[in-house]
Amino acid sequence: MSGKGIRIEDLKKRYGTGDAAVDALNGVDMQVAPGEVVGLIGPSGSGKSTLLKCLGAVIEPSSGLMALGDEVIYHNGWKVRDLRALRRDKIGFVFQAPYLIPFLDVTDNVALLPMLAGIPNDEARRRAVELLTALDVQHRARAMPSRLSGGEQQRVAIARGLVNRPPIILADEPTAALDSERALAVIRILEDMASQFETAIIVVTHDEKIIPTFKRTYHIRDGITYEEAGEGRLLNSAGKLT
Repeated sequence: MSGKGIRIEDLKKRYGTGDAAVDALNGVDMQVAPGEVVGLIGPSGSGKSTLLKCLGAVIEPSSGLMALGDEVIYHNGWKVRDLRALRRDKIGFVFQAPYLIPFLDVTDNVALLPMLAGIPNDEARRRAVELLTALDVQHRARAMPSRLSGGEQQRVAIARGLVNRPPIILADEPTAALDSERALAVIRILEDMASQFETAIIVVTHDEKIIPTFKRTYHIRDGITYEEAGEGRLLNSAGKLT
């Protein structure tokens, strides 16, 4: 994989020590190519949230490797000094709840992140409007979040996640609160944005409505990932059916 994308090798995360130790991740291997949207599925307690927090540089793994494109960001220790800048510039987040700032209008909600990154205000707002147009919500550009429908709020949240043009997007249950039509629309938007911006996207979900839309799906169980191999069968990291 070159240029962009996500690469995770033998990633482990242990909480606690001694008899109280819990292995939340026990050797995760994943790859997501540029322009690809991959599903990540697993029961509660399987390690999904821990994996997203590690990849999002929110918590530190115990060992393993994580790379964003050609840059190794973690290899048995962080390889970047400024994790805050890493999250701001290279990782976009989309959550189940939009978490829009209620006292800022739609354009400023999207433009705020590039402004904080030092982008001039006019350029930040231009980027915001460009994305809002791509997501077909430009007519709400001056509206306050409280005036938006649930689907519109989620589109604005996606625009905010993409505005800094990060190489990866981490989406945590982005459709859980939406009906079938809106949920499928959100996935189509993520697929379009992945293709347009060459973004690698991981979608963590329990949503049965959207799981069939993924061309590739990883399952996580007991802190280990398995890639779906068709007909419901799973491949472990060694490429063997389980």
